[in-house]
Amino acid sequence: MDFRGKKYERGSNWSDPEVVELLQLWADESVQVELESCLRNQHVFNRIAEVLREKGIHRTGDQCREKIKKMKLEYRRIKDNSKAPRGGRTWKFYEVMDRVLTSRPALAYGSLSGSMMAQQVLQGSMVESYHHQFASSALPFGHSQHPELMEIKCEEVNSDEHCLTPEPPPSMSYQQGSPEEHEMERAFLERAQNDSPISRVEIPIETSVSPSGFSEPSMANSSRIQNVVPRPGFSALHRLRKKRKGQRVKDPLDDLLLKTLTSQRAMEERFLQMEERRFQRDLDVEERRMQLEQRRFELEREHEFRMFNVFAQMLSILKQSHSGSSSSVVMPRGLDFSQALSEIAGMGGGGGDLQEMRSRSLTDRRVDMHGFCNASDFQRSPYLSARGNIANIFRGSTEEGYKAYHADKYDEDKNPNGIINFGTSENKLCFDLMSKRLTQTDMNLMEPPLLQYPDWKGHMFLREEVARFLTYYCKAPAPLKAENVIVLNGCGSLFSALATVLCDPGEAVLIATPFYGGITQSVFLYGNVKLVYAYLDSKITGTSTRPFQLTVEKLEKALQDARAEGVTVRALILLNPQNPLGDIYSLSELRDYLEFAKRHELHVIVDEIYMLSVFDESATFHSVLGMDRLPDPQRTHVMWGISKDFAVSGIRFGTLYTENQDVANAVASLCYFHGVCGPVQHKVAQLLRDRDWINQVYLRANHARLKAAHTYVTDELKTLGVPFLNRNAGFFVWIDFRKYLRTGTFEEEMLLWRRFLDNKVLLSCGKAFECSEPGWFRIIFADKTHRLQLGMQRIRKVLEEREQEILAEEKEQPCQSDQDGKADSTDEVIFVSRHQEPTCASSSNLGDLIGLLQQQMRSSDWLQKNTAEQFAQGKPEIYDVFSKLVGKQ
Repeated sequence: MDFRGKKYERGSNWSDPEVVELLQLWADESVQVELESCLRNQHVFNRIAEVLREKGIHRTGDQCREKIKKMKLEYRRIKDNSKAPRGGRTWKFYEVMDRVLTSRPALAYGSLSGSMMAQQVLQGSMVESYHHQFASSALPFGHSQHPELMEIKCEEVNSDEHCLTPEPPPSMSYQQGSPEEHEMERAFLERAQNDSPISRVEIPIETSVSPSGFSEPSMANSSRIQNVVPRPGFSALHRLRKKRKGQRVKDPLDDLLLKTLTSQRAMEERFLQMEERRFQRDLDVEERRMQLEQRRFELEREHEFRMFNVFAQMLSILKQSHSGSSSSVVMPRGLDFSQALSEIAGMGGGGGDLQEMRSRSLTDRRVDMHGFCNASDFQRSPYLSARGNIANIFRGSTEEGYKAYHADKYDEDKNPNGIINFGTSENKLCFDLMSKRLTQTDMNLMEPPLLQYPDWKGHMFLREEVARFLTYYCKAPAPLKAENVIVLNGCGSLFSALATVLCDPGEAVLIATPFYGGITQSVFLYGNVKLVYAYLDSKITGTSTRPFQLTVEKLEKALQDARAEGVTVRALILLNPQNPLGDIYSLSELRDYLEFAKRHELHVIVDEIYMLSVFDESATFHSVLGMDRLPDPQRTHVMWGISKDFAVSGIRFGTLYTENQDVANAVASLCYFHGVCGPVQHKVAQLLRDRDWINQVYLRANHARLKAAHTYVTDELKTLGVPFLNRNAGFFVWIDFRKYLRTGTFEEEMLLWRRFLDNKVLLSCGKAFECSEPGWFRIIFADKTHRLQLGMQRIRKVLEEREQEILAEEKEQPCQSDQDGKADSTDEVIFVSRHQEPTCASSSNLGDLIGLLQQQMRSSDWLQKNTAEQFAQGKPEIYDVFSKLVGKQ
C-alpha cells in the first residue's frame, strides 16, 4: 500500500494500514535474527522507520519500537490468560504475532567454545519473497518474510488501539546465576560429553532480550526440544537451567512509559475537543455576523425605498401644481410610509371616526375606574370584607410577571434558562459600590436610641441630614428646614399616606398617563382614592412638540371631564423625571403645572425619586425645591427616596418635604405603620453625609454605567428597527412595538407580553402604565452586560417570529384595510428626543414632505453613503428615468 500521498505523523495512534506495513518489515526473518542477536537494537527500528517513510508513513524509530513493544505485551497477556479480550472478540494481530514469536530464531550455545552464537532455526523451507506491495530490494535486510504472516483479519476491530489493555503485564528479567551454578553446569556438560548423546546435539535455549526490557524464552525452542529424542541427562540439564531463572522483577520504566503514553493520548483528545469547540464558536460568530449584516442590508434597502418614495411624491406634487391640479397627495396603498403620512395629515377618511372611537373608549375606561370601588362588581370571598375583596383582586400583569420571575429567576450558574427581569425598575449596576460603602466601620453603630421608639417623623439627626442633602442637590435658594422633613419606609407608603390625608373616600387624584402603575395600588387600596387620567399620546400636533408631552390644556380637559361626571379631584401627581417616559420637565413647564394646580386649589405631589439618575450632561434636572418662588407652597409636597438613585431598592426609605405642618402632622400619625428602624436611619444619615464619596466616586461611576447600558440597548433597538423614546434619565426606555400587533388592541398587547414571558424575559406592557395606545412597552436597561445581551437576544427572537406571523397573515388577507386596528401615531423611529412632523390636515403639501424628508436625513446616514454619483453608477436605468422626470418639470 502506497502512503506517499498522505502523512501519518499526528500523535501516537497507528491506523490498521500502518500497523500492517510495520509488521511486514518487523516479521522479516533477517530482522528477527538481528533483533535477537544484539542487546541494543534501536538502529534496527530506525531503518524500519526509514522504509516506512519511503512508503509515506512518517514515524520515528522510537515510535516503531514502542508500537512493537505494546503489541508484544498484548500478545503475552492473551497467551498467558488463555482467553480472548473484549468480551470474546479476537485480536486481529494475534495470529501474526504468534507466528513470528513462535518461529523466532534461537541462539544456541556452542559446545566447543562455550560462547553464544546466533543460529537461525527455520521451520520448513523458505518460500518466495513478498512482492505484492514492494520488492525485496527495498528492504535494508537480506531476507524476506513469510507471506502467511500478513494474513490479518481486520473485520472485527476498527483500531488496534482499542485492543490494547490499559495495564500491560509487568516486564520481567532473568538474573544471572551464581559462579557455583556455572561451575556445576560446566562439570555436568563435560561429564555428559562421553556417555550421553546430548554432546552430539546442540540444544538451543533461547534467552532473547526484547527492546522493551523483557527477557523471554522462545516458546518455539521449547517445542523443538520436546520433539528431540529423549537424551540421557537432558532432564537434569533442564532442571539446572530452571535453577538459573531468577526472580522476576518489575521494571518501573514500563509504568512510567505507560503513564506517559496515556497522558499523551488524553492531551491529544482534549486538544481535538478544544479545536472542535473553537471551530464551532467561530462558525457561530460568523453566522451571527452574517445575520446582522443581512439585517443591516434589509434596513438600508427599506430606508432607501422610503427615501425614493418621498422623492417620487415630491415630483408628483410638483407636476400637479404645475398643471393646476389639486394639491392633495395620492400615495400607493399598502405602504407603511403612506399609511403613516395619511394618519399624520388626517387623510384616508377614517381619522375622525377613529379619534371618536378612542375618545369614547377612554371615557368608558374612566367611568369604569371611577366605579372601581363598587364591591358588587367582583366575586366576593366569604372570608374577606368588601374592601378586602377589592384588595385581593387588585393585581395586574406587573404582579403576575413579578411572581413568575421570583419563581424562575435567572442565574448564570444555577439557572441559566431562567427569566431575565427587564420589568422591575431597579439599578443593578452599582451593587459593588454600595455594598462596600454600607459595610464600612462608620455604618456599624448600635446605641440605645436606635433600638427605641423614635420620633414618628424620624430621628432628628436623619431629618437634618436629609434637609442639607436636598438643599445641596435640589439647588434650593434657601436652606431647607428639618422640621419639614418626614421619613417613611418608601415612596409607596408616602403616596398612600398623602392620598389618605388629602382626599376623602371616593375622591380622586389627577395624573397623566402613562405613569408608574404602582401609584394606583398605593393611593387606592388604603384610602379608596381613585385616579383621573390625563391621557397622553405619541402624536405631535397642536402645541405638542414631542411624543407624550404633558400640557396644561390636557390637564384642564381631564379635570373638567372628571368634574362633569361628579368626581371631586383634590390633588395632582407629577413624576419628574417621568416614569416610564424618562421626560425631564423644564422650569417653565413646572411653573405652568403648579399655576394650574393653584387656580383649581389642587395639592401637587411631586415625585423626584430619579433626580440623581440623569446620566447625560446634556440634560438638566430642575427640582421644585430649587424654584425661587412656589405658586402655592402650602399645597406643594416633594418626595424622594434612596432606592433608585443609590441602587438599594431593598432598603425601604422615603422622605417627604412639605411646608404645610398640618399635612406633616397628619402624615406623621401614619408613620407608626410605616416607620424606618433606627439602625437603617443611622446608615442612611451616614450615607447622605458623605458628600465627597457621593460626588467623586458613586455618581460618576453610576452615570457612566447607566449611559453605557442605555447606549447598548438603544443600539440594539436601532438594529431591529424598533421605534423608541430617546431620553437621558431613569433606568428605562419607552419602546414602540405597535407594528408587531396585527389588530392594535390591548388584548393583543397582553398576548405579546406573555410571549416575551414564555421566552424567559420580563417586560412591562403599556397597559400596566395606563397608556392610551396599545403596543408600547417599558424595558429596564440598568443591568449587567451579559444579562442585557441575553435578554435582547430573546427579545429579538420573539419579534422576528411575530414579524413572520404577521407577514403570513397579510398574505392570507391581502384586502384588509390599512386603517383597520391601527392607532393614530407617527411611523417614524423616534431616535431623538425632539423632532417636528406635519401638524394638521391642511399641511399635506410639499413643505410637509420636505420636513419629513429632513427628518429621514437626520435619522440616517443614507445620503452620506449613497451619493448621486454612486446611484448613477449602480443603477443607471433608474437614474435615467429620474433625470427625465426632473427635466420635464
